[in-house]
Amino acid sequence: MPYLLPYSQEILLSPHPTRPYLARRLLQIGVTDVFSVPGDFNLTLLDHLIAEPGLTNIGCCNELNADYTAEGYERSGGFGTCIVTFTVGELSVLNAIARACSEDLPVICIVGGPNSNDYGADNRILHQYNWVT
Repeated sequence: MPYLLPYSQEILLSPHPTRPYLARRLLQIGVTDVFSVPGDFNLTLLDHLIAEPGLTNIGCCNELNADYTAEGYERSGGFGTCIVTFTVGELSVLNAIARACSEDLPVICIVGGPNSNDYGADNRILHQYNWVT
């Protein structure tokens, strides 16, 4: 297993430090292909992955297929990685993740979500409405 490097100053000072760091870390551990379904909360991460030389983004039609494809890629000798979006995406991918776990297949599933500052701040996230009048 490759040595995992700590955060660099460049990453800590970036306005979105997690996204470029994650793209570089995936490369460091040997990921070359990422299976994804674009969604509201993972678009900027996908932009960073597409811009990272050495990573190929492969779009899938739905989350379940993205993880099953990553699982098949893992079985064929690659490093299975999928990226989905918040709530609907992560719920859809659960069955495939459960299957990978039951067969001891190390598949990475990255789920984009809202900013942590939005929780508890009464901010509306995506399609949530305040029905209390």
